[in-house]
Amino acid sequence: MSREFNLVVDRITCDGRGLCAELLPELIRLDDWGYPILRPGPLPEHLLPLAQRVVEDCPVLAIALRRTERRK
Repeated sequence: MSREFNLVVDRITCDGRGLCAELLPELIRLDDWGYPILRPGPLPEHLLPLAQRVVEDCPVLAIALRRTERRK
């Protein structure tokens, strides 16, 4: 088994500031109201450091990284 990471957003906590999309536009875009829309699927490994920064820099802690196990 290998480990994969996914970004998840708590839509109730998020206040739509948009910082996440500025830091990681490869995976996050904003809807018409400024709330994040995450690209589905596992996080590419080379973007993991940027995703960790997004999690740490979210002013309301609305984004998290989730680790999933994948069978090969």
